[in-house]
Amino acid sequence: MAFDNTVTLAGNVTRDPELRFTNTGVALATFSVAWNQKAPQGSQQEDKAHYFDVTCWRSLAENVAESVTRGMRVVVYGRLDWHSWEDDNGNKRSAVEIVADEVTPSLKWATAEVQKIPARGDGGGASAGGGGGRPAPSQAPPAYDMDEEPF
Repeated sequence: MAFDNTVTLAGNVTRDPELRFTNTGVALATFSVAWNQKAPQGSQQEDKAHYFDVTCWRSLAENVAESVTRGMRVVVYGRLDWHSWEDDNGNKRSAVEIVADEVTPSLKWATAEVQKIPARGDGGGASAGGGGGRPAPSQAPPAYDMDEEPF
């Protein structure tokens, strides 16, 4: 029997992604996302915040570190991962995190401009030149008369 462990979460980024590299040079980025749940509390609605740690690997990690900032609304698609450890005092601890396969900006209340990054061939997304592999925009976006709808 196959077990499908996928999760999709839309929420606000609560801390800027932290980009690190493993000893073998693999990129790793971590950040957290908050999701607000409206729970009935008698005759009123109460907001209840839930926080989730998100981990990204390889080119996704590099792209997230360059593109995502605190306060952005994002959609995260990935899988749940549970791990346990023993802290310095000998107490057993455990945590659940989301290991992301995709992280995208939410377009519910914002717009986004997407730029394709040329593939490197080694599975990474950024160029070896350190510039992130992002080409400069070829032209400025069209200007619209603010009194007229753009469509």
